[in-house]
Amino acid sequence: MKKKIAIFGSTGSIGKNLIELIKKNKNDFEVILLAAQNNTKLLVQQAKLLKAKNIIITNSTKFEKVKSKKFDFKIYSNFNQLNKIFTKKMDYIMCSITGLDGLEPTLKSIKYTKKIAIANKESLICGWNLIEKELKKNKTLFVPVDSEHFSIWSCINANKISNINDIFITASGGPFFDLPISKFKSIKVEDAIKHPNWNMGNKISIDSSNLMNKVFEVIEAKNIFNLSMKQIKILINRDSYLHAIVNFKSGYSKMIIHETDMKIPIFNTLYDDKKISELKNLNIKKLNQLNLSYPDNNKFPMLNILKIVPDKFTLFNTVIVSLNDILVDLFLKRFIKFQHISEILFKILDSKKFSKFKSVKPNNINDIIKTKKIVQMEVKSNYNHYYE
Repeated sequence: MKKKIAIFGSTGSIGKNLIELIKKNKNDFEVILLAAQNNTKLLVQQAKLLKAKNIIITNSTKFEKVKSKKFDFKIYSNFNQLNKIFTKKMDYIMCSITGLDGLEPTLKSIKYTKKIAIANKESLICGWNLIEKELKKNKTLFVPVDSEHFSIWSCINANKISNINDIFITASGGPFFDLPISKFKSIKVEDAIKHPNWNMGNKISIDSSNLMNKVFEVIEAKNIFNLSMKQIKILINRDSYLHAIVNFKSGYSKMIIHETDMKIPIFNTLYDDKKISELKNLNIKKLNQLNLSYPDNNKFPMLNILKIVPDKFTLFNTVIVSLNDILVDLFLKRFIKFQHISEILFKILDSKKFSKFKSVKPNNINDIIKTKKIVQMEVKSNYNHYYE
């Protein structure tokens, strides 16, 4: 029997990788829904190719344009109509909408699927307690998609979280690992978006260049696996061949290695016992040259955020994510310099106005949205000169 599948964010990098896998295994899947915001041309192409039953276009202007044409699939404008789309429970839903915009669709979709794969960092960082509540309520299996978190999830398998001593997630070190600190002042946008190993969008490339991406991944791991901040450490592996190490209290460790191809963790969220078509042999050369090391907090000050993030789940996570989103956008628009991202971020995080969020737990999605707006207003009102 074909697996009923839906993809939120089908035109993004995760969505496109998943669709490539579905194309090679068409007989295994029935695509019920594809969703995207802006790239409607690609979305329609994907729907035709996979014979999708429904699509969602969240951009109202583009929705109206596509709606005026005739297709074999139904077209919707938002996620409020999932009850009309999912007449039967899905076998698998991929949530890969970028930013906090992905949280609401994720929460709404959990009750409609047996398994949910989440590739949205912001949702897992800011809304994990809300997601976890829905997962338990609906007995839905959750699988993380990020290579690091999928690796940890795979290593743990039947083991209890209480059996874990600590875990290591890896970072490539980005394009500036070997760059002297004295030259960080002259870093340009073009330099920061050149990731040495992964082909990613501009936003996540900037986060990787200053290791903010690893800060997010540590917080994600803390949330998902119910660990303390002290149990999670970062190692540099320049080849991105090693993705995670889990050390158990019983004295042994597990690690996951694979090529820098997101199809591998995505494929393994789909199947438990099938061989991936483009499987490569073990790269002994890379394995012999892991050359692991700890990152330099002086060169990458964003890592110091981990010293002030509380173990308990609070709205401070939303403050960090929202603030970083704004500052990275300002850098990409060339309104601020690379080093300003960390300087402004810490100045605001250390203020009394926002440090108080360390003790406030989000009770619903509106608490998260409200906090995001407060952060936006803070930057706009106190750092308006950067917009000029």
